[in-house]
Amino acid sequence: MKRSPHTPVPSSALSGAPSWVSLMTHDLGAAQDFYGAVLGWDFRTSPLGGEFTVALLDGSPVAGIGAVATSLRAGVAWLPYFGVSDADATAARISERGATVAVGPLTMTTGRAALAADPQGATFGFWAGMTVDDWSVGRGAAPATLRLRTRDAFAAAIFYAEVLGWAATPGAGCDVQYEGDHVRVTSGGHTVAELYGGALETPPDPRVRPRWEVHFRVRDVEAVARAAGAAGGSVATPPAPDPAHGEALVATLRDPYGALFTVTAG
Repeated sequence: MKRSPHTPVPSSALSGAPSWVSLMTHDLGAAQDFYGAVLGWDFRTSPLGGEFTVALLDGSPVAGIGAVATSLRAGVAWLPYFGVSDADATAARISERGATVAVGPLTMTTGRAALAADPQGATFGFWAGMTVDDWSVGRGAAPATLRLRTRDAFAAAIFYAEVLGWAATPGAGCDVQYEGDHVRVTSGGHTVAELYGGALETPPDPRVRPRWEVHFRVRDVEAVARAAGAAGGSVATPPAPDPAHGEALVATLRDPYGALFTVTAG
C-alpha cells in the first residue's frame, strides 16, 4: 500500500541518516515571527506538544522549533538529529568514545530523543521513534545540506560512523566517502551531510567552535540576508560564492537570539 505524504515511519529505517533539524530557542513566538518573515515559513503544532512547532514551506515540513526553558541554560542553536533504532544503545556508544550525552535520552510522545556533543565539541541530537518519510536532507523542502565544521573531519567521520552505524552495511544505510579536504556522507544515493576540517595538528581557530551548520535553500540569498537584518537578526558571513557547490551564493545569518543558520541559492 502506498503511503500518503508525511506518513510517519520508524527512525530505524534511516540507519544513522539525518531524521530532522530543529531550533532550540527561548522565545517560540518571536522565533516563529522571525523565520516566517525571513524564510516564508508557516507553522503548525507538533505532536510533541505546545512548546514545539513544525515549520512548513508550501505545505511541506522543513524543520522544527522548540522552546527551551531558560533555567536549563541551554544554548540557542540549530541542531541536526540523526535517526537511530535504539537511543540508549547510541548514548552508551557516545559515552564509551569519550563524548558527552548532555540531555536524555528522554521519552516523548512519538519516540525518544537525546542531545550530545562529539569529542571536538559539536552538538547534535539523535532520535529513536517515528519520523516523516518524505523529509530528507538535499530533497524537497528539507535543508539543502548539513555541514560539520570541525578540527579534523576524518576523526569526526570515524566517531559518527561508530556511534551512528555509518558504513556498517555495504549498500544499506549511510555510506562515507573521503574526498580530499572533506568527508561526504550519502544515503539513498544523495548527499545528506558533509564534514569539513583541517588536519589534527592544525590549531583550532579560537573564534569558531566546532558546530553543525544547517543550510536552507532560498531563491535570493542577498534578499534573505537583508530581510534577516530588518527582522532583528544579523549577517554573520555576507553572501559569497561557495566553491563546494558550483559557486552558488551562500550566507550565514544570525537570528535575534544568536542561533546561526546558513542560506544557499537553490
